[in-house]
Order: sequence, then C-alpha cells, then structure tokens
Amino acid sequence: MSSQDIQRLQELRRKALEGGGQERIEDQHKKGKLTARERLDLLLDPGSFEELGMFVKHRSTDFGLDKQKFLGDGVVTGYGTVDGRPVAVFSQDFTVFGGSLSEAHAEKICRVMDHALKVGIPVIGLNDSGGARIQEGVVSLGGYADIFLRNTLASGVVPQISAIMGPCAGGAVYSPAITDFVVMVKHTSYMFVTGPNVVKTVTHEDVSFEDLGGAMTHATKSGVAHFAAENEGECLETIKKLLSYIPSNNVDDAPVVDMGDDPDRRDEKLDSLIPENPNKPYDMKEVIKAVMDSGEFLEVHELFAPNIIVGFARLDGHTVGIVANQPSVLAGVLDIDSSVKGARFVRFCDAFNIPLIVFEDVPGFLPGTDQEWRGIIKNGAKLLYAFCEATVPRVTVITRKAYGGAYDVMNSKHIRGDMNFAWPSAEIAVMGPKGAVEIIFRKEISASQDKEAAIAAKVAEYRDKFANPYIAAERGYVDEVIAPSETRPRLIKALHFLRNKVDSNPKKKHGNIPL
Repeated sequence: MSSQDIQRLQELRRKALEGGGQERIEDQHKKGKLTARERLDLLLDPGSFEELGMFVKHRSTDFGLDKQKFLGDGVVTGYGTVDGRPVAVFSQDFTVFGGSLSEAHAEKICRVMDHALKVGIPVIGLNDSGGARIQEGVVSLGGYADIFLRNTLASGVVPQISAIMGPCAGGAVYSPAITDFVVMVKHTSYMFVTGPNVVKTVTHEDVSFEDLGGAMTHATKSGVAHFAAENEGECLETIKKLLSYIPSNNVDDAPVVDMGDDPDRRDEKLDSLIPENPNKPYDMKEVIKAVMDSGEFLEVHELFAPNIIVGFARLDGHTVGIVANQPSVLAGVLDIDSSVKGARFVRFCDAFNIPLIVFEDVPGFLPGTDQEWRGIIKNGAKLLYAFCEATVPRVTVITRKAYGGAYDVMNSKHIRGDMNFAWPSAEIAVMGPKGAVEIIFRKEISASQDKEAAIAAKVAEYRDKFANPYIAAERGYVDEVIAPSETRPRLIKALHFLRNKVDSNPKKKHGNIPL
C-alpha cells in the first residue's frame, strides 16, 4: 500500500467531516444549532463513536444532482456508548441538502436500525430534516417507508428515542411519532405534516412555525413531544437521563443504581399531607418524591394532560414506572388526553419489563359533551386495556378518592393489580357522597322541609360508611391499609416479593386496542 493510498483515505475523511461546507456550518451555528457531528460528540461517551457509511453518496442524476454530491449524504450513522452502554445512532446533517432524505440517506438509517435490532441496543435518532428529497421523487418516499417499517418492528424490542433538533416536515415526522420518546428543542425545532404556507393556502389560516409545530405546541397541546428542552445541550442530557432508567432491550434488566437511600426510610410528613377537606387539592408529586430514592423523579409528558403524572423513578435502586392522578389539576379526573398519555406509558413499561407503581386519587372521568363527542369512552378504554394487558409487577396505593369506573381502571385488584394498598384517607365508592345521596335518598330529600340539612345529614352518613378503605379491605380488594409514612418500605418489600413474577396473556397474534 502506497502512502498516496493513505493520503487519499485521510483526505476523504477530512472532506466527509466538513458536511455541506464551512459556510453552511456557520449558518447552522447562527441559528443556535449544532452540527450533526457536534451533537453526537455531546451525546456519546468521548471516543466511543464508530461511524458507518461515511463515504456513502446519493445515486441521483436528475435536476443537477449529479453535480452535487456530499460524502455521507446528509446523515451521520454508527454506534457508540452512553454511560458505557452501547447505542445505535443517526444524526441528520442540515448542512447537506437541508437534511433531506434520499434513497442512500434512508439506507444508512435502516442499516444502523437493523444492527440495533440484531444486537439489542437502543436507537437514538437526532432529526434535523426538511423531509423527502423532492428531486428523487418516489424513491425518497420509499426510503421513508423503509424506516417506518423498521420503527414498527423494533417497537417493544429495543427502546427508540427521537430528538427533534430542527425543522421536521412531511414524512420526517412520522418516524419520530412511532418511536417511544420524542424530545424537542424550544424555538429551533418544529414538527408538522404540512407547513404554515400550505396551511394558509388550503385552510386560509395564518399560523407561525412556532404555533403550528413548535416544541411548546407539541409538549402542551398535541402531546407529540414528551420533553421540551431549552437548548440542544439540555435535549441531549435529557436523552442520557432517560437512558439511565430503561433497559437496552426487552430481555435485559434496567440499570440498577444505588442511590444510598435507606429502603426502610419513612417520611412522617406524608401522614399529614392529605387535607381534612376531601375537596381540597394537594400535590401528588410531593408523595412521589417523598417515597422514591433520593426524591428523584424523571417526569415524562410533564406539560401535557397534567391531571395525570407519568415518569421514571427508583425504589431500592431499581427502576419503576410511576402513574399517578394529580389532585391539584382538574381534581385528578381522567379525560381523553390523560387516558391516552397514561396508556402509552403503561404499555412502554410493560414492553420493557419495568414494574408499575400507581398512586391513585381519582374522582372519575370528566363529564361533558366535548369529552363524550370526542370519544372519552374509547380513549378511557385505552388506559383500561393497557393496565389489563400488562404482566409486569403492578402495585397501587390509593391515597384518597377512588370513585366509579376510574377505580377499576387505575390498576385495581380486579384487573390483575398485584398489590393494592390504601391510606386511611382512602374513599372507595361508586361516586362522591353528594351525588350518591341525591340518587339514593332522592324521595326523602324531596319530602324534607330543609333539603340542605337533609342532604348534609345523608352525606355524613354515606361518608362514614364509604369514605374509608375498610369495606374494600374486608372484601380483599385492598391488600393492606397502611400509614402514609410507611409507603416507601411497603412498596420496596412488595417489589422484592414480585421480582420473579410470571404472568401471561392468552396466545394470540395481538389484541385490538381501542384506537
């Protein structure tokens, strides 16, 4: 081998590292964005990245593309490690054809996804793309479909995380939508099927990029984004933190991290957290943080449907998935958005064998024509289906209200909840005292001269009978009534007991969840 051969290799490598050229790299920086390679440097452990497909070029000749060829064709692909754990990655390069997807570009992404499935490691996609490369026509559309298929086949096998780090339009948004978690960057990332100009032409609506598909829009209104980061650095750190809680595949265990928190620790402040007035709110996040290791909790979908809380924490070093009603938002009621949010999270945890801890304080489902007409029945059933289907260890703590069908849905014993605890403040009933009294004692109240006094007396009677957990405990629907302060050690012991749990569903191709 001559020195010229080595020189040529080094020259090609240098050229590949330039992406679309220095001028376009500077433009990227002016927009407050990093380059594809700079992002990988921040995400992966130093020196761990091994690139695949550095010298790939597109094969198109139409519309002058034969005179515009860049090594790598607008996407950097390969594998590396995050905190020592291997991951497969692709990072789209907006400096090359605006990160648009070509046949060759898609092939590179598919190849790295195929590798990830074979070896059982997470796939992380750093998306910064204008969509399909128009000059390639149907070939680029076919490339997207190839990726969508792999996203679907990998779902539930290896974790898939998408970072949206620029404008992603058209086909570029569907791959992230199939993945498990989507992280967007405020002010520099957008997702939409059709952009503002097309929207204006078709529907005559004037809307900005930010309002149509910005990070906060998708984090609060659509629920497409699970996290909205302040900048690209925070976005990549969020991915790292998320990876620290989840396993590499559906066979491996999640990482165990000793947080140095005593498993027998009790928190006496929980004994006085529930207000005496049953209609007064409190913050369920205080309960979660008081119980979990070192008070750490990675909330998922924090800004979307905040009447339900989902996220990851640790108990005695082991990852758990948290699903909790939030009494301080809409009284913790279940509605369409919270049901879908909860169902999606439950199914992720079940797919990757992460035990579920449920903190329940739910007055029921949200009434009203808007909810009924938009399908609260089928959407509420998604959360019910997800819990019924789940075979991971499942433990529920009823802190206060557990009313109506929502009691059933929130991981009750009747749908295979393994351990169900209740605090002494728990109220388990078909409905709230006032509503129940007005139905049960309707005639007596109507005949009374002082209707308000009659209602108050019957409410007190009903509350004395049902506003406690002991009837449910008599039936075995609640395994144990516990003091709030002992919640942490009781949960840890329950999870230790359930660690080798084996459960299964009837043999079938797959169920038909009410989508």
